[in-house]
Amino acid sequence: MGAIADRVAFVTGGASGIGLGITGALLDAGAKVVIADLRQDHLNEALAGLARRGHAGKVHGIRLDVTDRAAMAAAADETEKVFGKLHILVNNAGVGIQGPFSGITYEDWDFGLAVNLGGVINGLTTFLPRIRRHGEGGHVVNTSSLSALVPMPAQFAVYTAAKAAVIAISENIRGELAQERIGVTVLCPGPVRTNIHEIARNRPEGFGAGAAFKAVQEGAAPVPFPAQMEPGQVGALVLGAIERDELYVITHGEWRQAAEQRHAAQMAAMPTRLDPVLMSWLQSRPAPARKD
Repeated sequence: MGAIADRVAFVTGGASGIGLGITGALLDAGAKVVIADLRQDHLNEALAGLARRGHAGKVHGIRLDVTDRAAMAAAADETEKVFGKLHILVNNAGVGIQGPFSGITYEDWDFGLAVNLGGVINGLTTFLPRIRRHGEGGHVVNTSSLSALVPMPAQFAVYTAAKAAVIAISENIRGELAQERIGVTVLCPGPVRTNIHEIARNRPEGFGAGAAFKAVQEGAAPVPFPAQMEPGQVGALVLGAIERDELYVITHGEWRQAAEQRHAAQMAAMPTRLDPVLMSWLQSRPAPARKD
């Protein structure tokens, strides 16, 4: 979308980890940012830290549960009241739910999908009409995961199911939104220094403690990566993708071989004998309009 200066952004999960890294990058580029987060302690800490960096007048905090659609609409109203027209939506809030697949319950599915997928859907449904309304264009960033691009152990089934859907949504809406000068980026981070595993403190009210939740709550350790990227580095990558209107941001190359093997297996399973009628129909479909 080009220059970020004086644009208004809304970042869910924006008070810590990747969300805070993206917030910092946007503020440094001259944007005004509303950070929405479930945890008031993170909001307080983030706002104080950003004020020390000289951003006090350009950032505003809202406590928000992204699974609450009424609260999302109220946050959109507050954003416009504080800073005016919104241009950049960052659907970043997420929870690192995992646990033994044999014990996953309905509650686990409901919790994981409501936050990691439902939060994105709620953000898009609430904010896109407002971006369209002013006609100045904008950009959407949806946070998925590198884990959605490669086969993962069964303990991540709930998490990767939601994150794979986020990639599909982002890819599907990009062409249509391009016609309205609204870009789309999907962020697929690998190991990043965040608090996404703190399920006990990041669980919205109303979701029961299923097996996967209990496994983490009772001390099941997150995957012990030997190195983790800093959130600020991810923020810089996302800022560049917004400016250049790039669809994918993938933070790590260490899983390239696994991604190639998965793609090769899919291509090997795809028939080479083609139906000429179906091919003609596919080729006749108009390509998505490109932005100027």
